[in-house]
Amino acid sequence: RLPVPKLEDTIRRYLNAQKPLLNDDQFRKTEELAHHFEKGIGRELHEQLIAQDNQNKHTSYITGPWFDMYLKARDPVVLNFNAFMSFNPDPKSEYNDQLIRATNMTVSAIRFMKTFRAGYLEPEVFHLNPEKSDTQIFKKIIRFVPSSLSWFGAYMVNAYPLDMSQYFRLFNSTRVPKLNRDELYTDEKAKHLLVLRNGNFYIFDVIDRDGNMLKPSEIQAHLKYILSDNSPAPAFPLGYLSSENRDTWALLRKNLLDNGNEEALQKVDSAVFCLSLDDFPIKDFVHLSHTMLHGDGANRWYDKSFNLIITKDGTAGVNFEHSWGDGVAVLRFQNEVFKDSTRAPAISPQSQPASVDSSRAVQKLDFKLNDALKAGITKAKQKFDASVEALSLNLTQFHEGGKELLKQKKVSPDAVAQLAFQMAFLRQYDQTVATYESCSTAAFKHGRTETIRPASIHTKKCSEAFVRELSKHSTEELQKLVVECSKYHGRLTKEAAMGQGFDRHLFGLRYLALSKGTALPDFYQDQAYARLNHNIISTSTLVSPAVQLGGFGPVVPDGFGVGYQVHDDWIGCNVSSYPTRNGKEFLQCIYKSLEDIFNVLKGKKIGS
Repeated sequence: RLPVPKLEDTIRRYLNAQKPLLNDDQFRKTEELAHHFEKGIGRELHEQLIAQDNQNKHTSYITGPWFDMYLKARDPVVLNFNAFMSFNPDPKSEYNDQLIRATNMTVSAIRFMKTFRAGYLEPEVFHLNPEKSDTQIFKKIIRFVPSSLSWFGAYMVNAYPLDMSQYFRLFNSTRVPKLNRDELYTDEKAKHLLVLRNGNFYIFDVIDRDGNMLKPSEIQAHLKYILSDNSPAPAFPLGYLSSENRDTWALLRKNLLDNGNEEALQKVDSAVFCLSLDDFPIKDFVHLSHTMLHGDGANRWYDKSFNLIITKDGTAGVNFEHSWGDGVAVLRFQNEVFKDSTRAPAISPQSQPASVDSSRAVQKLDFKLNDALKAGITKAKQKFDASVEALSLNLTQFHEGGKELLKQKKVSPDAVAQLAFQMAFLRQYDQTVATYESCSTAAFKHGRTETIRPASIHTKKCSEAFVRELSKHSTEELQKLVVECSKYHGRLTKEAAMGQGFDRHLFGLRYLALSKGTALPDFYQDQAYARLNHNIISTSTLVSPAVQLGGFGPVVPDGFGVGYQVHDDWIGCNVSSYPTRNGKEFLQCIYKSLEDIFNVLKGKKIGS
């Protein structure tokens, strides 16, 4: 189970995270409020949280508050919450044809779904010592141990089973807009796929009456039929509604239902997943990121648990809604789909589509729109276009080293990437700001994420040495500072992964205080608390053989969204920003910082 940290540990960690962001006077005030909270109302709330947690052993203390946080948010899901991960191309280039890849990936996705539902999907396990635990013999033995004890057997060999309770929401699921708080809806009985092309909605069954998957050649025939349909794009594309403010969308949805669209909406909500087929090829990585993060607004349904997007040249990616689950579940899905569709593709470039009557099997959904709905779609499109217009995406690849070199130098690759972001921001804006790094707590029952706080007194000291006081330090001193940052970051990462961060605990206590309807404790009304939770640099990382790159929008208007990957011999970075920040310059500063850190680790003298 996800542990509730000790209150004194949480306060200590909180103050450590505040230190680099505040001057001495501000810090004294925040420290006083924190200790007052710890001895008084905070202690009471903490004890209530523990008692509540003990009564709900089937779940974790963060589950309810975290779902609420996502589902009560009224901002549009696109750019604010939905993230994307794009697939690597198929290693066999002739398989990157849009129809072939769409068929193969759809088949692999359904295979994954069926394997999962039948209880045959291999459990997600984090192996600290893979030579011992990631073996056939271990799997054979552990299979026969009752589940109440098997996790203990895994622990003995340093293997940690991960929580998979989110996986069922991957399929037949959608987020339904409601006033004040949205709802998650899943209908596992539905057998059809939703396909979007040119802003038009199509459905066809991919599972037959007996629960078997349709033949791949039939799926290919139906997708070919949709790709060759010449229907014009709708004058009022419904997709834009799912990009609206949630309350606005909830009212428009009610109007849609009252206007005779209940059956069509039901088909959209319950579909196995949404396959979006785009009619253009990808120009470059920036175009790829824009396409996968938001697209044109008409050819997406942002409320589905995920959209599998495949462009004209067979480039593929996933855009996923975030309330139901985290990157871990989506990444497992993408890894399996990539592996299956490239190693055991269902169809080949030589395959002929089945001779079936697709015009009968494929149904194009028609929506009845009144003037209020048409006006609503027009307004949603204007807002969407304005938001997208304001968003900048910039990418860089650093090829002067990566994970291998850093491990040789005995520093943490993740710590170095995070240090580079701190250095870059200091170089560009001359300050240290609230920074967020997401860390999965899936090692626990119903764990979600915890925050790593990469901005520390160590990164601040090190960044200032590199950026402001280079001439005062020898290469050895600079190396020491980098190592210091690495050690501290390693500790923070380990604590977060073990449920020993401070953010979720303080969030849970605040949620409890609010649910009691009493006044919010002074601790939470401190400006410093608000500033720490205004995450100007929001970061997330992943490396996978299936994924080319990932990204998300800034979480605050004056922020950066940083998706990054540390590979064996290079580092990739994808930065999103709005006009108040210069993402291109930030990336240049990140590149310069990485260059400096790597040179220092190689023992070279660096110039300012």
